[in-house]
Amino acid sequence: MKTKTLATLITSLCAAGAAHADLTVISFGGASQKAQDKAYYQPFGATGTKVVAGEYNGEQAKIKAMVEAKNVTWDVVEVESPELVRGCEEGLYEKLDYSKIGNRADFVAGAVSECGIGTFVWSTVLAYDTERLKQAPTSWADFWDVQKFPGKRSLRKGAKYTLEFALLADGVPPADVYKVLATRDGQARAFAKLDQIKPHLQWWEAGAQPPQMLAAGDVVMSSAYNGRIAAAQKEGKKLEVVWNGSVYDFDYWAIPAGSPRRDDAYKFIKFASQPEHQRVYSADIPYGPTHAKAVAGMDAKLAAGLPTAPANLTGALAANTEFWVEHGEDLEQRFNAWAAR
Repeated sequence: MKTKTLATLITSLCAAGAAHADLTVISFGGASQKAQDKAYYQPFGATGTKVVAGEYNGEQAKIKAMVEAKNVTWDVVEVESPELVRGCEEGLYEKLDYSKIGNRADFVAGAVSECGIGTFVWSTVLAYDTERLKQAPTSWADFWDVQKFPGKRSLRKGAKYTLEFALLADGVPPADVYKVLATRDGQARAFAKLDQIKPHLQWWEAGAQPPQMLAAGDVVMSSAYNGRIAAAQKEGKKLEVVWNGSVYDFDYWAIPAGSPRRDDAYKFIKFASQPEHQRVYSADIPYGPTHAKAVAGMDAKLAAGLPTAPANLTGALAANTEFWVEHGEDLEQRFNAWAAR
């Protein structure tokens, strides 16, 4: 009898511990993670499941190693669109059951994916230091003009978006960029354009670097995530954003395949997909919410600073996920070889 009672007690304690075990959520860190903590992690923790936040730079190899070893320790991961599509095809992410998240029709176009639900809309923009440039740049053509706008400039060390910016600088209309880039001549054109400013470039790899490099005076212009620049502006940095020629895309919440905390992962994703929580996030960092009802409850001035504001979409380019899934591996290899020369 005592043995049965003890066994029952142990089982109950284990069940209680499991019910309140921590949920590991991995994102890209920085200002966005601080906003996520305020909007999602802390409020969700108050429901009984603590969120342990981690960060990475999007390395899919880490997730692949976990899944293949059947030792998944990350429960929810923020993933960019091309990596999500590839990972979904490779079986790295769970195919989502939207009955556990919400009505698909409640989300903006592009947010609903087989293995991920969009958590915010972000833009890679041209950012510049107002104290070091006497005249404000207005396009990527200005970014390439080292005579009119002297000084070092910075781009992300990778093919994605860097090649798009090169073609925009070379006069390709936003609507034609991916059509041109899909051809051999178009790719050669993009790399030839990059050759023109290669001696003037400093590369960045993590999202925190562009505002740091601008604030330190290392560069006068840089491609950057709009939210990172907004965070630097809040700190008093004299930086400005050029929305013309920006590339916008989604980041998604995904569940690594085989996560032992799948049920709690769904509960977190559903929580973080509610309009009232997304409003808190977008009010703290100007990335656009993905729930269609979120913007309606936001301050008009705040909404005007989001990538999805109509004025900010003028001259902007929607990232083409299918293009990067098809061509990304080859173009990244070519870019790395070009950058190493």
